Amino acid sequence: MGVKGGMKCVKYLLFFFNFIFWLCGLALIVLGVLVQVALHSTVVINNVSASSAPVVLIVVGVIVFFIAFFGCCGAWKESYCMVTMLKCCGVTNATDWIGKLGSVKDSVPDSCCINVTAGCGQGAMGDALKIHQTGCETVVEKLLKKNIMWVIIAALVIAFLQIMGIIFACMLMGGIRSGYEVM
Repeated sequence: MGVKGGMKCVKYLLFFFNFIFWLCGLALIVLGVLVQVALHSTVVINNVSASSAPVVLIVVGVIVFFIAFFGCCGAWKESYCMVTMLKCCGVTNATDWIGKLGSVKDSVPDSCCINVTAGCGQGAMGDALKIHQTGCETVVEKLLKKNIMWVIIAALVIAFLQIMGIIFACMLMGGIRSGYEVM
């Protein structure tokens, strides 16, 4: 059943912001590749220590790209599972939230709870029955490994579309130039 009223506006705003984040992730990937090429004149990483900045940009870009992609799909399809992204807490585990949430010690965000309710994460860090103990990095890594073929296909489709865009832009440039020469 589709959302109605004000929630429809929230749905489109969530999609819009996730789309912006998706574009930012894509931009980080491109920027990382461009920096790698500018530093070493190749996309191949020979020395990891010399390529740490581009590698960080690419890795962060890929993570943002996929999480925002799931957010866009989840908002568009109104999928609870995709909007909440998979049952995890923190990057490595729930202890990533130590001292990050203000006055109540040992608290985690409510999104870490197994049964999400308002205030369910207050003081619940050590309770494995209340909150997810697995970190989101592990969950996303498993998801990507499980769906690696689709990730590769998506990357190839995006690369193909980008190359086609470049070809069409070059053709248009040639057409514009020859139009000016004829006059």
